[in-house]
Amino acid sequence: MRKAAQRKAARRPHLSPEEELNPVEASRGEALPAAEHFRIVAFLAKSLSDENRLRILGCVSNGKKSVSSIVEELGLSQSLVSHHLKELKRSLLVKIERNGPFIYCELSEARIVDVVRMLSEVASDLLSLRKAF
Repeated sequence: MRKAAQRKAARRPHLSPEEELNPVEASRGEALPAAEHFRIVAFLAKSLSDENRLRILGCVSNGKKSVSSIVEELGLSQSLVSHHLKELKRSLLVKIERNGPFIYCELSEARIVDVVRMLSEVASDLLSLRKAF
């Protein structure tokens, strides 16, 4: 082990087994304890667990759209779209921008489309195997 890595390892607090470092790196370049990592993943999964939020993500997946165009395209009420956009913004899945009287939103990360697509494929595969509900 290099000296710098040894010094860094020596500064780390001793973690319990449930806090062992997860191999997934945090966006700030540090490894997160597993408990924190899974808490963050669960928060994101909860944000994706609503059909209307998924529809909104699909709607803005091709670029920035105004709230009124989302309302019109999805046939949802303006207050419902605003509520879900607030949750998607809180989850850092969309970026919201005000331009005069209009509010626009767009995906904050293009990989979100891939995540939703993969979830859709897994759901379809699992449902095709299901015999009864």
